[in-house]
Amino acid sequence: MKGYRALRGLSGAAHRALPLRHAALHRCSFSTSAAARKDFFQDLESQFKAFREKAAAAMPGSDWSPIRVTEGLPPERADIVIVGGGVMGWSVAYWLKKKERVRDGVRVLVVEKDPTYSQASTVLSCGGIRQQFSLKENILLSLASADFMKNINDHLGVVNEDPIDLQFNHSGYLFLASQDVAHIMEENYMIQRDLGAKVILLSPTQLKDRFPWINTDGVSLASYGLENEGWFDPWTLLNAFRCKAMSMGVYQCFGEVTGFRCSSQKAETMDGDFVNIKRIKYVDVQMPNSLEYQPVECAVVVNAAGASSGKIADMLGIGQGPKQTMAGIPLPVEPRKRYVYVVHCPDGPGLECPFLIDYSGFYTRREGLGGNYIVGMSPAETEEPDVSNLEVDHDFFHNKVWPILCHRAPPFECLKVSGAWAGYYDYNTFDQNAIVGMHPLVNNMFFTTGFSGHGLQQSPAVGRAMAELILDGGFQTIDLSVFDFKRILYQEPVLERNIV
Repeated sequence: MKGYRALRGLSGAAHRALPLRHAALHRCSFSTSAAARKDFFQDLESQFKAFREKAAAAMPGSDWSPIRVTEGLPPERADIVIVGGGVMGWSVAYWLKKKERVRDGVRVLVVEKDPTYSQASTVLSCGGIRQQFSLKENILLSLASADFMKNINDHLGVVNEDPIDLQFNHSGYLFLASQDVAHIMEENYMIQRDLGAKVILLSPTQLKDRFPWINTDGVSLASYGLENEGWFDPWTLLNAFRCKAMSMGVYQCFGEVTGFRCSSQKAETMDGDFVNIKRIKYVDVQMPNSLEYQPVECAVVVNAAGASSGKIADMLGIGQGPKQTMAGIPLPVEPRKRYVYVVHCPDGPGLECPFLIDYSGFYTRREGLGGNYIVGMSPAETEEPDVSNLEVDHDFFHNKVWPILCHRAPPFECLKVSGAWAGYYDYNTFDQNAIVGMHPLVNNMFFTTGFSGHGLQQSPAVGRAMAELILDGGFQTIDLSVFDFKRILYQEPVLERNIV
């Protein structure tokens, strides 16, 4: 209280020495009686006390600040910034926190530009999961992810929250093959079975016995998944990862990454060429509907931006160097628009309908129990639709999809299109497979993108693999080195023969 006594003494001295000021105060109706002075200084002291309490609360661990801060701003520092808040980004965030050796030892920030998720590839997908791939890595990823989903509450359950219901429908995938590709289906089947996938092959006669509503004309062989295949609700999986990760301390920010601030140094390659090695120091995050942005200091950046991941790579100058050089090779991922149609067919196959994939390219599966089905097909390479919007081309269904759908499944001759939507693939134009790992010229940028339609179903296992790569320095459970960016530098595509 020394400051209090000094201030009170100074006030008394001023009162005695400045009678003109005293008179002025009386003219302004201020009282300078002893009681009034006591009340004034007690009030002043209480305000000082409140300020000191706020100042103490502003120490690390408190959100209070004497300066007004825009709500939703990301933290100024994070160990790992994940660009993209889809299911892949949140899976990586969850596994990073799961693997941290000390509680709160890894500060993770997830940045998502679309707070409504209205254009997010995750929630606009069909939600399928299968093990019927040709690559060992894809099969193992989907097997691990299926096991994760079947036990999802053991992994992503949050105390005092409702149990997670993925609405996992185990109706399986049914692939149909013509005579030209039947041998490939047999080869794939052998790989799948060796890795533990429960898949059977069906002759046309066996196919007709099991699914009498299918027209087997032109079908030489079919492959059917008995376990761990089917479909689930994509939004539930995304939200489960998000809620669990946030409960573990992951930071969320709705904003758009607009640039990076990097350091750089020259390095000489084995061929004697000089390259510029970059390291990201800051990620600039702009807030929605605002000119305000926040630079976030970080050690690692994960590019999980899906269809926008190529744009994120461009911000770092990836692919903008001289052609035929390492710096001149871009990230080969771009958005590709895909249509999904909802049809009502009262005479359809009903509960017997699996996730059917015809060799012509169309697919269909049941949607609920009310005679509804979803149908889609990838367009020809020369007929790729405009990606500047998510408008649906209904003529594509009537002219391209419906004729072959009716041929393969005659019950669909009588149907009504009751709805439709469009979504984006993060399409890898190089080999339609994932790009997982670090970029050789940006030594703290990790990619997890380019899945070309099968990222959602593999997200649990890929998130774990990315956390291993970042925190452990290498893959521990499933070796995904085949999907490294280096294969693009060396022009060595890794081809998957079961892309839908």
